[in-house]
Amino acid sequence: MTSSHRPLDLLLVNPGGHRRIYQNLGKDLVAKEPPIWAGLLATAARHRGHSVAILDANALELTPEETARQVADLAPVLTVVVVYGHNPNASTFAMPGAQDICEAIAQHAPERKVMLLGGHVAALPERTAREENVDFVCSGEGAYTIHELIEALRAGGASQDLARVRGLLWWDGDELRTNAAAPIVRDLPAEMPGVAWDLLPMRLYRAHNWHCFGRESREPYAALYTTLGCPFTCTFCCIQAPFKAGEAAAGFDPSLNSYRKFDPDHVIAQITNLVDEHGIRNIKIADELFLLHKAHVGRICDGLAALNADLNIWAYARVDTCRDHELLARMRAAGVRWLAIGIESASEKVRADVDKGYRPEAIQKAIGLVRDAGIHVMGNYIFGLPEDDLGTMRETLDFAKSLNTEFANFFSAMAYPGSQLYRDANERGWPLPEKWSGYSQHSRDCLPLPTKHLSGKEVLAFRDAAFREYFDRPEYFAVVERTFGAETVQEVRRMVAQPLAREHGAALVKA
Repeated sequence: MTSSHRPLDLLLVNPGGHRRIYQNLGKDLVAKEPPIWAGLLATAARHRGHSVAILDANALELTPEETARQVADLAPVLTVVVVYGHNPNASTFAMPGAQDICEAIAQHAPERKVMLLGGHVAALPERTAREENVDFVCSGEGAYTIHELIEALRAGGASQDLARVRGLLWWDGDELRTNAAAPIVRDLPAEMPGVAWDLLPMRLYRAHNWHCFGRESREPYAALYTTLGCPFTCTFCCIQAPFKAGEAAAGFDPSLNSYRKFDPDHVIAQITNLVDEHGIRNIKIADELFLLHKAHVGRICDGLAALNADLNIWAYARVDTCRDHELLARMRAAGVRWLAIGIESASEKVRADVDKGYRPEAIQKAIGLVRDAGIHVMGNYIFGLPEDDLGTMRETLDFAKSLNTEFANFFSAMAYPGSQLYRDANERGWPLPEKWSGYSQHSRDCLPLPTKHLSGKEVLAFRDAAFREYFDRPEYFAVVERTFGAETVQEVRRMVAQPLAREHGAALVKA
């Protein structure tokens, strides 16, 4: 809360636009997730003594103009539009909503100072500063930059003050200046221990439809991290973008990358609070890779099992982390009901080219172990990696059908800013989407990367056809009915019956 004599220091804005990103799926199928990074940054700012508010324009379904009017009414010292997204890739296709909000603030509240921050922004800081209608851009994670910028603005915002703000890009007259990098937060328990749940409209969040197959309600819902960053550097992933400069500034050993852990006891305390204060049972663990360190995962799971709260948790895992029977059993006792496993491609040629993926027999064994523990599997697949052709994509789809997991996601390969694929695409002149919305897997203007053998349009056509072919099968319906009940089968049928409009669609491709 702010006092009557002191204005609000910081307003964190989560941009909207989910219906533009997901088309008709955005109405009721996809999740409406809490902005985790906005919540973390709010906690970090509070730790440093700043007054903070969060405006979740997405959850509240505010128009850009409505958002701008609230910014004007609240009159914060600094407004930060946070475009992290609910996964690393989502940051880029959240940009259209962020752009609209920044333009509206410039029109309706031009006196307010605005900074853009997030994974996409950190991947392309100079381009963002030159293209977007904002005063500042953050080149890194954000916590230190926000604190130092508020202090600089309170001191008057002179050039000499702004020049000391680490991780800041700003305009000095007609010159764009780039300050020294800010470190990433090293001591998470002390400086950024968790999400400021009290600042969020918790009643408005909902889980994905598949996450709650067989359950009465998708609401209420929450998502949180137990770790930050990732120790891996897959060519198609952009997760490292907001951390790359801060690692060196913080004195991190490069071999450690951006990976950091939250204290398990604090994670348990946060979830306990979500259960007790908000009645939440549906939870996403948003870590890029939750199932990695047994001691960390085990402590969290044992603490959650003791709650006896009928939790419905899902998390990400790798094939090679699903081999521990005992740990999987502890996870299930804690309420982990789904694991999303990166399978990517069934083709050895395709996997070798991107240094990612696992042999089919290893995948089958891992999925068997997960299911034996009573945990459902969501398989994640990618079509359109550089060596993909119609035959290899068909191989992947047929393999997915043979696994017949309880749910599956089919992605087209995208060159997300901050990934090696994006750098490769620019160096080699590969076609990229004209607008940031085109990086969304479900948008009207979605445009995947071409492969060495196929156009992006052909990849997209195969992906959309593969989605329908996987879900509209008697074998899949049988698994769903046996596991979740007949009503869920009807829900899947309704999902499949909602086609996506595509500007870059092509004739149905068959191998």
